[in-house]
Amino acid sequence: MRVVIAGGHGKIALILEKLLSERGHSVAGFIRNPAQAGDLAEAGAEALAVDLEKATADEVAGHLTGADAVVFAAGAGPGSGAARKETVDRDAAVLLADAAQAAGVGRYLLVSAMGDHLRADPDTFDEGFGIYMRAKAAAEDALRARSAPRATIVRPGLLSNDPGTGRVTLADRTGTGPVPRADVAAVLLGLLEDTRLDGRTVEVIGGDTPIADALAVLTAH
Repeated sequence: MRVVIAGGHGKIALILEKLLSERGHSVAGFIRNPAQAGDLAEAGAEALAVDLEKATADEVAGHLTGADAVVFAAGAGPGSGAARKETVDRDAAVLLADAAQAAGVGRYLLVSAMGDHLRADPDTFDEGFGIYMRAKAAAEDALRARSAPRATIVRPGLLSNDPGTGRVTLADRTGTGPVPRADVAAVLLGLLEDTRLDGRTVEVIGGDTPIADALAVLTAH
């Protein structure tokens, strides 16, 4: 399987790249800074210099030839301004979908954010976080409205850099809670390797269920 990851130098992305490579998959990551290429190589991934805030859909599609799936794991980051939350968390996610459709890529995994209640009343939070939540919600809505690529949306809880446990709570709705980035990456790997959850929106937080079992249970419902 060939997977291309937007935000290829992100913390979740680097872990996912290593997992995919170790499983024998071909993986590439979009980076804006060529100096980051060595980190991707160490993870077993090909580095592709692509700036989703500047590239056209046709340019991005040219980098997706032969890909089976794309993963959007990019983000403007907590220190970014309002404009970049819109151009990255919303617009770049949609641009990647346009490019994937043009390149004939059938599957798209979006790393989103948890909380329908946050989307319903984002003005209860500081301006930056409210814009971020609106951007994530708009990206989700845009992807769901498409027939291709088929989008699977993953909403993790509060992300941490703690070591992965290999155990999670995974469901359509989980409630809030923390989750190591390593466990989110492992869930993404499982979703990429099993198409039965394509098109679903799932939430993930830390828990007691082995990831493989959590995916199997969700698949059965």
